[in-house]
Amino acid sequence: MKQLAILIATFFGVGRIRIAPGTWTSLIVTLIVYFIFPALPPFSLLAMVTVFVFVIGIPAAAACEKHFQKKDPRQCVIDEVAGQLVCFWFLPHTIAYYAAAFLLFRFFDILKPFPIKTSEQIPHGIGIMLDDVLAGFYALGILQGVRFLLFR
Repeated sequence: MKQLAILIATFFGVGRIRIAPGTWTSLIVTLIVYFIFPALPPFSLLAMVTVFVFVIGIPAAAACEKHFQKKDPRQCVIDEVAGQLVCFWFLPHTIAYYAAAFLLFRFFDILKPFPIKTSEQIPHGIGIMLDDVLAGFYALGILQGVRFLLFR
């Protein structure tokens, strides 16, 4: 069971990439969603996948912390999966929007404006997952704001 949790937490080993595992994970998620989700119902399925990843990510992230004996270890990237998925909610299916979602998510995930930084302190894997989901909502808010201002 522990091995399965680590496999999930590392997004099937992507988190073990030595350089920028979170960025690689976000890029892979962006490409998967861009190429697979156009054929599926846009929001409802994407929201269900996001919630599923968030829920299974909590115990996986907690197991990852125990395994690597570190608070929010860099190998744990399941949180990037959930956060990046949030960015795509309600977005038009264009390369420009998906690229912007990827870049904005990475920006907010690295910068960690309030309350993202403080949410990391929540224990048991919840904080690991929550900070990236909040970064995803920041990026989503910016993207939807731009859509509203430019295309109302």
